[in-house]
Amino acid sequence: MGANPELESLFPEKKRARNPFVPIGALITAGVLTAGLISFKQGNSQLGQMLMRARVVAQGGTIALMVGTAAYYGEKF
Repeated sequence: MGANPELESLFPEKKRARNPFVPIGALITAGVLTAGLISFKQGNSQLGQMLMRARVVAQGGTIALMVGTAAYYGEKF
């Protein structure tokens, strides 16, 4: 795969663990962001603000899943 076989011997490729919840969290974040922007455009700033706060919560959950998965699978290797 790489150009330098010496580097490949020093850093062997690891099989990465996949967490199916991370893409789901990203889609939820994108959906809430889209709904918030649409509500702002329609003039409903109170709903838009609530959806922006929900977006931050969804992003935080997605990041927590990423860190938790890395910590869990990091101990296994």
